[in-house]
Amino acid sequence: MHYFYGMNTPIQTLATFFETEYPLNKHGLEALFALFESKTVKKGTSLLTVGKEEQHLRFLYQGQVREYYSTSEKETNINFYTRPQFISDLTSFTLDTPTIKQQEALSDIQYLVVGKADFRKLLAKYQCGNSFIELSFQKLLKQKELLEYNRVTKSPEDLYKELMMYKTHWLETIPQYHIASYLNITPETLSRIRKRIS
Repeated sequence: MHYFYGMNTPIQTLATFFETEYPLNKHGLEALFALFESKTVKKGTSLLTVGKEEQHLRFLYQGQVREYYSTSEKETNINFYTRPQFISDLTSFTLDTPTIKQQEALSDIQYLVVGKADFRKLLAKYQCGNSFIELSFQKLLKQKELLEYNRVTKSPEDLYKELMMYKTHWLETIPQYHIASYLNITPETLSRIRKRIS
């Protein structure tokens, strides 16, 4: 395939991600990859703002991003992105609705981005885009159901143990106070949990 523009480039990483995560109809993927532009933003930059419609399909290449809910009283982290993957709010992007989430760069980040209008033109022409959206929503729904189930049925200590098993890259790169927010506990409680299980 012609979209491998060199080893370990953002586009090559995106292509590898598609082949691994979305083994779908590849007709049109080169056209899709050609639409993406590379962008770099500084730590602390807001990537997604509650109440605004998601206008871009964004693929994280390097860096860390937190996703969170925000009220006048507090912020609650709901996800972290630390590896190459799509970081857009697909619900807002696809349904043209305001997002209820926010995102912030926890480090300087580099990502690939394509606008909604250009992406939809591709959808009208190739099946690969439709397959991507369908598979993405299936995965998103499963992740949301698992997250909600875990938060209702498991203690913060059990949730932290799961992070140790399945999300070690979070614990290695994300500040502890953000991890505490994700677990919906105080940093002091997280510190006590870490001491108990160490």
